[in-house]
Amino acid sequence: MCDMGVLDNLVANTAYLKAQGGDDRELKKRRRSLSLPKPEECMITRATLEKDFQLLCERQPIGKKLFRQFLLESNPQYVAAAEFLDELVDWDLAEVAGKDKARMNIINKFCKAHSKSFLSYLVGEVADKCKAVTDKDFEDVMNGKVKDATQEYLKGKPFSEYQNSHHFDKFLQWKEFEKQKITEKYFYEFRTLGKGGFGEVCAVQVKNTGQMYACKKLCKKRLKEKDGDSMALLEKQILEKVNSRFLVNLSYAYQTKTHLCLVMTLMNGGDLRYHIYNTGEKGLEMNRVVYYAAQVTTGILHLHAMDIAYRDMKPENVLLDSFGQCRLSDLGLAVELPGEKAINQKAGTSGYMAPEILKKEPYRMSVDWWALGCSIYEMVAARLPFKDYKEKVQKEEVARRTLEDECKYDPKYFDEGTKTIIALFLKKKISARLGCRTNCALNSKHEWFKCINFPRLEAGLIEPPWVPKPNVVYAKDTGDMRDFSEIKGVVFDQKDEMFFKEFSTGAVPTAWQQEMIDSGLFDELSDPNRKESAPGLNDKEKESKSCTLL
Repeated sequence: MCDMGVLDNLVANTAYLKAQGGDDRELKKRRRSLSLPKPEECMITRATLEKDFQLLCERQPIGKKLFRQFLLESNPQYVAAAEFLDELVDWDLAEVAGKDKARMNIINKFCKAHSKSFLSYLVGEVADKCKAVTDKDFEDVMNGKVKDATQEYLKGKPFSEYQNSHHFDKFLQWKEFEKQKITEKYFYEFRTLGKGGFGEVCAVQVKNTGQMYACKKLCKKRLKEKDGDSMALLEKQILEKVNSRFLVNLSYAYQTKTHLCLVMTLMNGGDLRYHIYNTGEKGLEMNRVVYYAAQVTTGILHLHAMDIAYRDMKPENVLLDSFGQCRLSDLGLAVELPGEKAINQKAGTSGYMAPEILKKEPYRMSVDWWALGCSIYEMVAARLPFKDYKEKVQKEEVARRTLEDECKYDPKYFDEGTKTIIALFLKKKISARLGCRTNCALNSKHEWFKCINFPRLEAGLIEPPWVPKPNVVYAKDTGDMRDFSEIKGVVFDQKDEMFFKEFSTGAVPTAWQQEMIDSGLFDELSDPNRKESAPGLNDKEKESKSCTLL
């Protein structure tokens, strides 16, 4: 007899995996009906857009791309400035074997007065240092003083001229297009990937680009019943601020009649906890441990640079994408701590909480480094430092062990280098803990990470040690996920409706613009020779893509 639960799961998985493969024919049909707003429709955007160089020409992908195009099509000084910055990045990311050659190319091309690409816009001491640069002081001069002077130069006359160019007009069209209203009709919805306290996470696909995402659907009634509004909004606001290769990024925020929806990076390779305990022999190979720890370290540093304490670092919250790269997820407990602000609120997961949290002492970012130490330990030994796998023990006992016991290292699992770095992260005294000590090297400079080139890691240029299988769904079967009980008696008032509106801000600029570029839609809609056509999909074709068995 056919098990309908198994059949439903099979159909949901098949549709989900097929969607990731894409459907070029349907995508082309749909794109033919798209067009950018006309220049005359962008007048309000032009008048209200903040004219900040960093914001428009560095942080926003389409803005950065169009500004670079403007520079390369302008006078020789602008071209030299753009090419210099590009080649400096290439030098920084070059492997050891290619670094010397890249350095000499930069010196010969941009520092010699007879070169047509000489940086003639430099003045005073910086110009003198540029002309006299040597291999020995190259990094300090070119990647420091000359780079800073070049960026300052571009903020002046080049930026002003850019704002009167057709490239800026095109940017305004994209900014106007970015404002389009986002609803559930913008996406195809596929299988449920997981469920949490306020709702579920499902896979979705943007109809116009084919981009796959994870959609976190927060039940409005459940949020109100459990007073989760402020926590949901705080998580959303923090997600909007972060843009990192090592953090799950927010791309869209919208609402339906029943849910508030956060559309984020799809991580379909499972979480590290799953890989530690459920893929053969427990624990991970050391090359994977070092690689994941390096990525997590970078993600934590990116959060700390924005004065954000993560507070929920654990393998379960480290997700892998289809390429084997990992990102930190679930920023529900994250908190902003500007300046020297400290808090003593108890937050986190038992077994990963630092001594200062358990003792309710004031803390800032130190708690994340303790939790990273616990997570590295777990990746290696398939257990926590102060709690064995599946050990039945009260949280109070785990807290006592954390505060009073010393961590033990079984030589069967831990080599000396791994033991050393974990011990530094698990220092009970904050001032002695790696990541918190004054006048010490960054965690990324530690000997344990010697095989990792961090600039190349940040650029996504290091091959991961493990890649998920493309035909496997790393999620529970749909039938194994608990259903939510119906919520009755919850009525929304005007305050609730205002909150829902505040939450639903549509596309997040940086992520949305990157999607437009990566999907090829930017090049397609920016093509001056492109011909538009009538809408390419009728209602039946639209319905055929939907997955009804979730």
